[in-house]
Amino acid sequence: MSDDHTHVQEFFGARAADWDSRFPDDGPAYAAAVAELGLREGDHVLDAGCGTGRALSPLRAAVGPSGLVVGADLTPAMLQAAVRAGRDRDGRLLLTDVAALPLRWRTLDAVFAAGLVAHLPDPAGNLRELARVVRPGGVLALFHPIGRAALAARQGRRITPDDLRAESNLRSLFAGSGWRMTSYVDEDARFLALAVRED
Repeated sequence: MSDDHTHVQEFFGARAADWDSRFPDDGPAYAAAVAELGLREGDHVLDAGCGTGRALSPLRAAVGPSGLVVGADLTPAMLQAAVRAGRDRDGRLLLTDVAALPLRWRTLDAVFAAGLVAHLPDPAGNLRELARVVRPGGVLALFHPIGRAALAARQGRRITPDDLRAESNLRSLFAGSGWRMTSYVDEDARFLALAVRED
Protein backbone atom coordinates (compact mmCIF):
# COMPACT_ATOMS: atom_id res chain seq x y z
CA MET A 1 0.00 0.00 0.00
CA SER A 2 1.39 3.42 -0.92
CA ASP A 3 2.14 6.13 1.61
CA ASP A 4 -0.68 8.18 0.04
CA HIS A 5 -3.16 5.41 0.82
CA THR A 6 -1.89 5.01 4.36
CA HIS A 7 -2.19 8.74 4.97
CA VAL A 8 -5.76 8.84 3.61
CA GLN A 9 -6.80 5.83 5.69
CA GLU A 10 -5.25 7.28 8.84
CA PHE A 11 -6.80 10.71 8.28
CA PHE A 12 -10.32 9.46 7.59
CA GLY A 13 -10.14 6.45 9.88
CA ALA A 14 -9.54 8.73 12.87
CA ARG A 15 -12.57 10.86 11.92
CA ALA A 16 -15.04 8.22 10.75
CA ALA A 17 -16.96 7.69 14.01
CA ASP A 18 -18.12 11.30 14.28
CA TRP A 19 -17.95 12.34 10.62
CA ASP A 20 -21.70 12.66 10.12
CA SER A 21 -22.22 14.53 13.39
CA ARG A 22 -19.56 17.06 12.36
CA PHE A 23 -21.51 17.91 9.21
CA PRO A 24 -25.16 17.26 10.10
CA ASP A 25 -26.72 19.73 7.66
CA ASP A 26 -25.14 18.51 4.41
CA GLY A 27 -28.00 16.19 3.38
CA PRO A 28 -29.92 18.68 1.21
CA ALA A 29 -26.73 19.74 -0.57
CA TYR A 30 -25.94 16.10 -1.40
CA ALA A 31 -29.49 15.51 -2.67
CA ALA A 32 -29.35 18.65 -4.85
CA ALA A 33 -26.00 17.62 -6.33
CA VAL A 34 -27.24 14.10 -7.08
CA ALA A 35 -30.26 15.63 -8.86
CA GLU A 36 -27.85 17.42 -11.22
CA LEU A 37 -26.57 14.06 -12.50
CA GLY A 38 -29.84 13.50 -14.37
CA LEU A 39 -30.03 9.85 -13.34
CA ARG A 40 -32.91 7.69 -14.54
CA GLU A 41 -34.68 4.62 -13.23
CA GLY A 42 -32.43 1.59 -13.72
CA ASP A 43 -29.15 3.51 -14.08
CA HIS A 44 -25.90 2.20 -12.62
CA VAL A 45 -23.97 4.69 -10.49
CA LEU A 46 -20.80 4.72 -8.38
CA ASP A 47 -20.22 6.88 -5.32
CA ALA A 48 -16.41 7.10 -5.53
CA GLY A 49 -14.81 7.76 -2.17
CA CYS A 50 -18.22 7.34 -0.57
CA GLY A 51 -17.03 7.78 3.01
CA THR A 52 -19.96 7.24 5.37
CA GLY A 53 -22.32 6.94 2.40
CA ARG A 54 -24.18 10.23 2.64
CA ALA A 55 -24.91 10.21 -1.09
CA LEU A 56 -26.18 6.63 -1.23
CA SER A 57 -29.79 7.38 -0.26
CA PRO A 58 -30.33 10.13 -2.86
CA LEU A 59 -28.55 8.02 -5.46
CA ARG A 60 -30.83 5.07 -4.69
CA ALA A 61 -33.90 7.33 -4.91
CA ALA A 62 -32.71 8.57 -8.30
CA VAL A 63 -32.11 5.14 -9.88
CA GLY A 64 -34.94 3.31 -8.14
CA PRO A 65 -35.06 -0.34 -7.08
CA SER A 66 -33.99 -1.59 -10.51
CA GLY A 67 -30.84 0.55 -10.56
CA LEU A 68 -27.41 -0.27 -9.19
CA VAL A 69 -25.71 1.89 -6.54
CA VAL A 70 -22.13 1.10 -5.50
CA GLY A 71 -20.20 2.96 -2.82
CA ALA A 72 -16.43 2.56 -2.94
CA ASP A 73 -13.99 3.75 -0.31
CA LEU A 74 -10.42 3.06 0.75
CA THR A 75 -11.01 3.46 4.50
CA PRO A 76 -12.59 0.52 6.37
CA ALA A 77 -13.75 2.73 9.27
CA MET A 78 -15.73 4.95 6.89
CA LEU A 79 -17.54 1.97 5.39
CA GLN A 80 -18.22 0.62 8.88
CA ALA A 81 -19.79 4.00 9.76
CA ALA A 82 -21.93 3.74 6.61
CA VAL A 83 -23.16 0.30 7.74
CA ARG A 84 -23.92 1.57 11.26
CA ALA A 85 -25.98 4.36 9.68
CA GLY A 86 -27.91 1.74 7.64
CA ARG A 87 -26.74 3.15 4.33
CA ASP A 88 -25.64 -0.25 3.08
CA ARG A 89 -29.35 -0.83 2.38
CA ASP A 90 -29.15 1.79 -0.39
CA GLY A 91 -26.07 0.47 -2.16
CA ARG A 92 -23.35 -2.15 -2.27
CA LEU A 93 -20.24 -1.10 -0.35
CA LEU A 94 -16.78 -1.93 -1.68
CA LEU A 95 -13.50 -1.54 0.18
CA THR A 96 -11.34 -0.59 -2.77
CA ASP A 97 -9.10 2.03 -4.31
CA VAL A 98 -10.71 4.17 -7.01
CA ALA A 99 -7.40 3.88 -8.89
CA ALA A 100 -8.12 0.19 -9.54
CA LEU A 101 -11.85 -0.43 -9.48
CA PRO A 102 -13.07 -4.04 -9.62
CA LEU A 103 -15.60 -3.06 -12.30
CA ARG A 104 -15.81 -3.86 -15.99
CA TRP A 105 -15.30 -1.34 -18.76
CA ARG A 106 -18.23 1.00 -19.48
CA THR A 107 -20.62 -0.55 -16.97
CA LEU A 108 -21.75 2.66 -15.24
CA ASP A 109 -23.94 5.57 -16.24
CA ALA A 110 -22.52 8.01 -13.72
CA VAL A 111 -19.99 8.62 -10.96
CA PHE A 112 -20.59 10.87 -7.97
CA ALA A 113 -17.49 11.93 -6.03
CA ALA A 114 -17.80 14.13 -2.95
CA GLY A 115 -14.55 15.64 -1.73
CA LEU A 116 -12.55 13.02 -3.58
CA VAL A 117 -10.34 14.85 -6.05
CA ALA A 118 -8.16 16.57 -3.43
CA HIS A 119 -7.22 13.18 -1.96
CA LEU A 120 -6.22 11.46 -5.21
CA PRO A 121 -2.50 10.67 -5.47
CA ASP A 122 -2.65 10.72 -9.29
CA PRO A 123 -5.66 12.87 -10.24
CA ALA A 124 -5.29 12.45 -14.01
CA GLY A 125 -4.72 8.71 -13.81
CA ASN A 126 -7.48 8.24 -11.25
CA LEU A 127 -9.98 10.20 -13.36
CA ARG A 128 -8.99 8.02 -16.33
CA GLU A 129 -9.87 4.98 -14.22
CA LEU A 130 -13.28 6.49 -13.47
CA ALA A 131 -13.70 7.14 -17.20
CA ARG A 132 -12.85 3.50 -17.92
CA VAL A 133 -15.88 2.23 -16.02
CA VAL A 134 -18.36 4.80 -17.41
CA ARG A 135 -20.11 4.49 -20.76
CA PRO A 136 -19.57 7.23 -23.36
CA GLY A 137 -21.98 10.04 -22.57
CA GLY A 138 -22.04 9.10 -18.88
CA VAL A 139 -21.61 11.79 -16.25
CA LEU A 140 -19.11 12.56 -13.49
CA ALA A 141 -19.92 14.94 -10.62
CA LEU A 142 -17.13 16.30 -8.43
CA PHE A 143 -18.92 17.75 -5.43
CA HIS A 144 -18.26 19.40 -2.10
CA PRO A 145 -20.99 20.78 0.16
CA ILE A 146 -19.13 24.09 0.46
CA GLY A 147 -17.12 26.04 -2.09
CA ARG A 148 -13.36 26.38 -2.38
CA ALA A 149 -13.10 29.70 -0.50
CA ALA A 150 -15.30 28.53 2.37
CA LEU A 151 -13.38 25.26 2.63
CA ALA A 152 -10.03 27.06 2.63
CA ALA A 153 -11.25 29.38 5.39
CA ARG A 154 -12.45 26.39 7.42
CA GLN A 155 -9.01 24.80 7.05
CA GLY A 156 -7.14 28.03 7.83
CA ARG A 157 -5.47 28.34 4.43
CA ARG A 158 -5.70 30.42 1.28
CA ILE A 159 -6.64 29.33 -2.21
CA THR A 160 -3.60 29.23 -4.48
CA PRO A 161 -3.47 29.40 -8.30
CA ASP A 162 -2.40 25.76 -8.45
CA ASP A 163 -5.58 24.62 -6.64
CA LEU A 164 -6.68 21.52 -8.51
CA ARG A 165 -10.34 22.53 -8.23
CA ALA A 166 -9.87 25.92 -9.91
CA GLU A 167 -11.98 25.97 -13.06
CA SER A 168 -9.11 26.22 -15.56
CA ASN A 169 -7.06 23.54 -13.80
CA LEU A 170 -10.00 21.17 -13.52
CA ARG A 171 -11.01 21.73 -17.14
CA SER A 172 -7.49 20.74 -18.25
CA LEU A 173 -7.45 17.76 -15.91
CA PHE A 174 -10.78 16.53 -17.27
CA ALA A 175 -9.69 17.02 -20.88
CA GLY A 176 -6.63 14.84 -20.37
CA SER A 177 -8.58 12.12 -18.58
CA GLY A 178 -11.42 11.25 -20.97
CA TRP A 179 -13.94 13.81 -19.69
CA ARG A 180 -15.36 17.11 -20.98
CA MET A 181 -16.47 19.66 -18.40
CA THR A 182 -20.06 20.78 -18.92
CA SER A 183 -20.75 22.81 -15.79
CA TYR A 184 -18.78 24.47 -12.99
CA VAL A 185 -20.19 26.07 -9.84
CA ASP A 186 -18.02 27.33 -7.00
CA GLU A 187 -20.13 29.19 -4.45
CA ASP A 188 -19.92 29.43 -0.67
CA ALA A 189 -22.81 26.96 -0.37
CA ARG A 190 -21.43 24.32 -2.77
CA PHE A 191 -18.84 23.20 -5.27
CA LEU A 192 -20.04 21.14 -8.22
CA ALA A 193 -18.18 20.37 -11.43
CA LEU A 194 -19.94 18.16 -13.97
CA ALA A 195 -18.26 16.37 -16.86
CA VAL A 196 -19.36 14.00 -19.61
CA ARG A 197 -17.45 10.88 -20.60
CA GLU A 198 -16.15 11.34 -24.12
CA ASP A 199 -16.12 8.54 -26.71
